[in-house]
Amino acid sequence: MAKQRSRPTRRRDKKGGSGSGRRKPCAFCRDKIEQVDYKDVGALRRFVYERGKIRSRRITGACRRHQSQIATAVKRARELALLPYAAEPAREDGPRGRGDRGDRDRDRDR
Repeated sequence: MAKQRSRPTRRRDKKGGSGSGRRKPCAFCRDKIEQVDYKDVGALRRFVYERGKIRSRRITGACRRHQSQIATAVKRARELALLPYAAEPAREDGPRGRGDRGDRDRDRDR
């Protein structure tokens, strides 16, 4: 005969943790905005990372309908040069990524 468990198992035993709680409401639904405007660059910047990638629904808290409108609006604003496709690379005076190749180029010219 199989041994029975003493208490039923629950998947959500952890209360409180970082993943619990409600999702934040969609800002566009809360303000009753039907269509996301591609010309509102200030609002669209909130939904784009510093590097230029579009943030996910999990991060932005937007509903499915408005998140797809945000993605379309960001792409349209990029096309019209209202938003950048990617961030400008950081300028450094020191060595670059995997090694400074500027020295080799100078040696070739000699």
